[in-house]
Amino acid sequence: MNTLYDSDFFCVMHMMAMGPDEQLGEPAPAQEQPSLVRHGFEIVDKRSGKEVYLDGSWAEMFQQRIMEWQRNTPSEEEVEDTLSQYAQLAHTPVMVH
Repeated sequence: MNTLYDSDFFCVMHMMAMGPDEQLGEPAPAQEQPSLVRHGFEIVDKRSGKEVYLDGSWAEMFQQRIMEWQRNTPSEEEVEDTLSQYAQLAHTPVMVH
């Protein structure tokens, strides 16, 4: 998990599909690797205390947005506006354990 963005209102993490060996820095043997590796993004709306997890085509669209941000360096307001739109999908309460 990599934190990509953290502000007073939002936190965005890139969740990567990894096996236990890969988390330790060692690649898993080919026969143990999952057949479908899926990465995703978790967007936490700190204002509401809820989060949304984007995977599949939603994650691909969000990845394209991130790549666009890397090329054009948006303002914090532009980033927050975009994250607010995604946060409308957030229904899962954030649980700390």
